[in-house]
Amino acid sequence: MTSDTTMNDFPEPARRLAAFGNQLIDVHLRLREELARLRETAGRGGSLRDLRTHCLTFCSAITTHHTGEDATAFPVLAAEFPELRPVLAELRRDHEQVAAILRDLETLLTADAPATRDVRTELDGLSALLESHFVYEEKRIVAALNALPAATWRAPAFLD
Repeated sequence: MTSDTTMNDFPEPARRLAAFGNQLIDVHLRLREELARLRETAGRGGSLRDLRTHCLTFCSAITTHHTGEDATAFPVLAAEFPELRPVLAELRRDHEQVAAILRDLETLLTADAPATRDVRTELDGLSALLESHFVYEEKRIVAALNALPAATWRAPAFLD
């Protein structure tokens, strides 16, 4: 791209591709906002039913996002940018840790009367881990996602 051209000068697939990394940041922003709302619900002592529903929705969204990265984006990035393989392995380990916390939360919230303090503790841990994970992921792979050649892949569902 020269200084006289913009992304609008390229066909739609190329424009969309250049935005994959940026879309990842947008998805992370939405997940951060959703987690903040979930923590707020737990913090204000909302109804257990609302907390369960909100948590299950969030847990599903984060699981879909991470499963999509592991199955779609990471293999492509590993093939195109072999130097990122250790980073991708670390991100996958984070995904496993997040999944374990999500399972603990779901177990806690299916109890008859979970202690609000325990739920908040799990959410605080999840929030700290996800924030660290998102920042690291954004710093390490966004540029690579934006640099992928157009023929390499199409937009995966976890970026929608």
